[in-house]
Amino acid sequence: MAVKTDDAGLEERWRDILSVHARTMCEIDRALHPHGLGASDFEVLDVLAVESPEEGDQCRVQNLAGRVHLSQSALSRLIGRLEKDGLVKRSVCAEDRRGVWVTPTRRGRELHAEVLPLQRAVLARMLGG
Repeated sequence: MAVKTDDAGLEERWRDILSVHARTMCEIDRALHPHGLGASDFEVLDVLAVESPEEGDQCRVQNLAGRVHLSQSALSRLIGRLEKDGLVKRSVCAEDRRGVWVTPTRRGRELHAEVLPLQRAVLARMLGG
């Protein structure tokens, strides 16, 4: 009987986590939509800002995939959209032709800096106690 109670508690906690995540992602989407970004777009730009802090710094797509919780194909499509919008630039890794580098453009860095306070405000509101 205790196992069923433990399982029910775990399931309830898991569903609570999923619910908070879904509501938070929707709020981030709403806050960033006027700036032409969604929550996943922002996550990629945010990771790039950390991984590639200086202009011209690059990050491997493989490193992004583990940080933004998207499938490789979804991440590839998202990076393609960001590149089309002039927010990132892709290049092939010279040492390993299968690898792809991504670097935020100046416009991408500026947009990230502009919307960062909006995203952080949503996180504070949704997750701050």
